[in-house]
Amino acid sequence: MNLLGNIVFFIFGGFLIFLGYVLGGIMLCLTIVGIPFGYQCFKLAGGVLAPFGREVVETDPPAGPFRMILNIFWIILPGLELAIMHLLLGAFFALTIIGFPLAVQHMKLVKVALLPFGHEMRAV
Repeated sequence: MNLLGNIVFFIFGGFLIFLGYVLGGIMLCLTIVGIPFGYQCFKLAGGVLAPFGREVVETDPPAGPFRMILNIFWIILPGLELAIMHLLLGAFFALTIIGFPLAVQHMKLVKVALLPFGHEMRAV
């Protein structure tokens, strides 16, 4: 069932979101300061490519001061836009019963798109 959900997610916008994360990661990795943020974009791109069968979990130990600072810079750079994109797509897909599972996946991705440092996507 996860495979079918991932295929449908990929067809209905998942590929475009994946490309956005990859291009953002490439652009952020062009500078030395942006490499940690680009790495997070690449990790999120892998999670966006196949979100069904994965869950967002908090890493051990919970967010410390360094992660908090990185998350603040992340929100300023690409984080807020990515979270809003997932929110809008989730609201759009929630309009139909068929699109509701895709909306649930987008809402799951909002948390990790907004605060990726201290969170990761793991297989269930």
